Amino acid sequence: MPLGGCYVWPVTAPSSLPIFAYLTPRTLPPAEKLSGRVAVLDIAFASEGGGSSFTKTTLPFIRGLGSRLAAWVDHHDHERHVDYANDPRFVLSTKAEHGACPEMVTPEVVKNAGPVDTVAVHLDLDGLYSGAKWVLGGVEPYPGADADARAVDTRRGEPGPIATRIDRALRARFRDENLKHRIIQYLVSRSRSPLHWEEIELAAREIDPLLDQSRRLAERYRVADGIAFVEAAAGPPYDKTELLLLGQERAPVAVVHDSGALTIAADFESGFDFVKMFRLGGGMPTRVTVPEARLNEVMTKLAALATAK
Repeated sequence: MPLGGCYVWPVTAPSSLPIFAYLTPRTLPPAEKLSGRVAVLDIAFASEGGGSSFTKTTLPFIRGLGSRLAAWVDHHDHERHVDYANDPRFVLSTKAEHGACPEMVTPEVVKNAGPVDTVAVHLDLDGLYSGAKWVLGGVEPYPGADADARAVDTRRGEPGPIATRIDRALRARFRDENLKHRIIQYLVSRSRSPLHWEEIELAAREIDPLLDQSRRLAERYRVADGIAFVEAAAGPPYDKTELLLLGQERAPVAVVHDSGALTIAADFESGFDFVKMFRLGGGMPTRVTVPEARLNEVMTKLAALATAK
């Protein structure tokens, strides 16, 4: 059920659960579209650029929710976190402190927030796992789920079989809101929902052609000054995460140019901070997207950074 740029779904098992809304930091809906008291999980404060900003996007949403905001839990760096340091509803950290958001959704955080009517989560695995854990009172939907979410969100280490399939499914059908709902249902059921798992498996198998196209595109990478750069516009669909990882096998920094934007990525433990470098205000330090108009600036700064390492 689309509402103002987000999707809202009732979760039906177990009983008496909140409604789920799947959001993105740059396209938050009007606050009145979300029912009752709201918990916001893994939704970063909007960064600068691309038509969004904290002032234009995040702040109006926070003000619109007002006293209905029960909790905001997030692990993306942002310079405006300090504004909410004294508000107990906001549980905020950096990516270095918490590689994934679910580990921040503790029984204490859920208890302190009190009853909620809507759980608003980011669209990715990290967000969905956070939402499922919230519903379960801060307890993992299966042993090792927090570690799985960290492995997927940082691309460090190997996630277990459940998270591997869910990650593949989401990457294959990132815009499929029904799939996200099925994943939530599966996790909340503590992996006891075979019908939902069948749909997840089906979606997971659909990523293979996208990975194949990413590998073909990776052959076009040009490497210079510690940067692997590729033009990916036009052609069949591909998996951008895979393409960036393949670029990082060739150079410390990978840059993908597509759809009027530059996506820049490096290893989670590289120590690079692209948020500060490009003055974005917030986000994940080792993976950012900036407008293609900044291409010359991007390549110049990255070359200086990579060669300095």
